[in-house]
Amino acid sequence: MTNQTPTGDRSADRYAVIGHPVEHSQSPFIHAEFARETGQRLTYERLLAPLDAFAATVRTFIEHGASGANVTVPFKLEAHALADRLTPRAQAAGAVNTLLFDAQGITGDNTDGVGLVRDIEGPLGVALKGRRVLLLGAGGASRGAMLPLIEASPAALFVANRTAARADELVARFAEAAQRHGVALAGGGWDAVPGGFDVVINATAGSLQGDVPPLPAGVYAAGALAYDMMYGARPTVFMTRALSEGAARAADGLGMLVEQAAEAFAVWRGVRPSTDAVRAALRARLNAKG
Repeated sequence: MTNQTPTGDRSADRYAVIGHPVEHSQSPFIHAEFARETGQRLTYERLLAPLDAFAATVRTFIEHGASGANVTVPFKLEAHALADRLTPRAQAAGAVNTLLFDAQGITGDNTDGVGLVRDIEGPLGVALKGRRVLLLGAGGASRGAMLPLIEASPAALFVANRTAARADELVARFAEAAQRHGVALAGGGWDAVPGGFDVVINATAGSLQGDVPPLPAGVYAAGALAYDMMYGARPTVFMTRALSEGAARAADGLGMLVEQAAEAFAVWRGVRPSTDAVRAALRARLNAKG
């Protein structure tokens, strides 16, 4: 277990983000700001877990008095397997990004999808109810987003993926939830994507490699929002392409990062911090580095 951030007051409740790599994580800054705003007494550090020792890293952290942790790549599936109990949204996602440690053991939660929906419906001001939503990618990021997106009651949700079979699997996994919420759920390959979506969400990692899913003409409805889960100091390649292909506006995933962190903070501390100031401060930090 590698402690990369000083923990300060050892009598305060301890939290961390666990990943490999982890030095890039903005979580210590975000949670320090949340703690300051809400008057919560805690410390938050970075833990670099060896690729073959995630569970051991978590258990050692617990032995040293930890109260909870965030989990980032590549350990979200291992965190799901490690948990003694799973929240419904973690069960649905099949992955865990938030761990709570208490007398009952380890509880696994997933706040990623909730963070995505809160960012879109809050700061970005787009109510998903009754809208047509396109979700690009069928990997872990999409799986974590599916249930919160369905619970927002869009009129339709289409999952597109390079391999159509993976999109079909994801649609089948959430078919019952979609029916329960009255959402027309469908999926397929890139060539099966229909047109006229109000919100297009890129859950692929393509922007990291400068790659954009090949979308057909007319995919964006009038006034459409293009949302990339990736973020950085400059607009992503997906955002730039979307604006050139008819999206009215584009946003990156920095707000999702802050909102999912706020949800995790609420799980741990029982109080929900506001996010506007932290989002602005984090954007300024990224711009200064960029």
